[in-house]
Amino acid sequence: MERPISERLFSEAQRHIPGGVSSPVRAFKAVGGTPPFLVRGEGAYVWDADGNRYLDYVLSWGPLILGHAHPEVVQRVQEVAAQGLTFGAPHPLEVELAKAVKRAYPGLELVRFVSSGTEATMSALRLARGYTGRKYIVKFRGNYHGHADGLLVEAGSGALTLGVPSSAGVPQEYAQLTLVLEYNDPEGLRALLRARGEEVAAIIFEPVVGNAGVLLPTQDFLKALHEAKDYGVLLIADEVMTGFRLAFGGATERLGLEPDLITLGKVLGGGLPAAAYGGRREIMEKVAPLGPVYQAGTLSGNPLAMASGLATLEILERNPGHYARLEEVGARLEAGLREVLSRKGIPHAVNRMGSMLTVFFTEGPVRTFAEAKRTDTELFKRFFHGLLHRGVYWPPSNFEAAFLSVAHGEEEVALTLEALEKAL
Repeated sequence: MERPISERLFSEAQRHIPGGVSSPVRAFKAVGGTPPFLVRGEGAYVWDADGNRYLDYVLSWGPLILGHAHPEVVQRVQEVAAQGLTFGAPHPLEVELAKAVKRAYPGLELVRFVSSGTEATMSALRLARGYTGRKYIVKFRGNYHGHADGLLVEAGSGALTLGVPSSAGVPQEYAQLTLVLEYNDPEGLRALLRARGEEVAAIIFEPVVGNAGVLLPTQDFLKALHEAKDYGVLLIADEVMTGFRLAFGGATERLGLEPDLITLGKVLGGGLPAAAYGGRREIMEKVAPLGPVYQAGTLSGNPLAMASGLATLEILERNPGHYARLEEVGARLEAGLREVLSRKGIPHAVNRMGSMLTVFFTEGPVRTFAEAKRTDTELFKRFFHGLLHRGVYWPPSNFEAAFLSVAHGEEEVALTLEALEKAL
């Protein structure tokens, strides 16, 4: 599949934009080669600047649960855009979207809209510190919560050590306010809580991890997370990726979680930049202008994003069968991938929940970040380019989730498995 226009555009982009991209993983550094410049999408498919068509499992990294350019969503955005793009003032659609979010997540008594998942998690942590008066937070290896300084942190040398920066520009002193543990290690979490629980403001976690590949939580790990409340620690469920995707009420509904705060994004905006954080009234009333925790944003709650998000949630709410369809198609794809890879004698593990899926090229099970890192990344590169060359656009990293939309069906699963057979 030739892409001369994309190659020319990428060469030009690198003269003007760091790495030629506005977000690192788009540069294909993990898999090599030139990324296609995508110019159009419809349903489960996208087209690049050269006119090549791809079956899309990236879906803008998760937001497009209805597929590309859903007519109802596009129409709603066009209608609102004709009335004005942004006002920097309250808009009626903010209220309507907040009510839709609360119907999906009954535990959210107040919701604040922002423009990105990073803003949502950063703001939730600031709020947790402001509410508790404590300064330490806990996160887990392999969980990604955006690029705020306090979250770009790796584990130290032991389970109870302070974090160290994983990015240049993050002060060591700030990183040390983050305690890093292993995901799916309930005893490690319990040990930390016994030793330092009364110093911790919040634990932030991905209920189902998507940025280490898909990792599924064990029941004992979820139990240990909720035990943190006994120490006065706030539990923050980062549902930027899983919100409205695993169920209308996200992972909170599907896994029976009881977090104090929830962060949302991706599907919430229906393809436009929108995110949110929310929780119990007594906590959220600490946010300005009601309380002393400051957070603001010029484009927060802008009409276009609210219109796109509201249209998306309304479609999901009135069509609960969409989630059954996503589950069915996801199960067919998972089974097909396992069958083909097993028949070819390739070591693998396929992790899936609902419409999120990852193929690891290692013997399973894969439950932790350390186990995910055993994947054969060289083999993944061949897997990725083998699919891309045959018109299947898989996430260009073995540590990213693939996503399905309601526009994906049996035909798309068959096309994917046929492409994999030919690639192998």
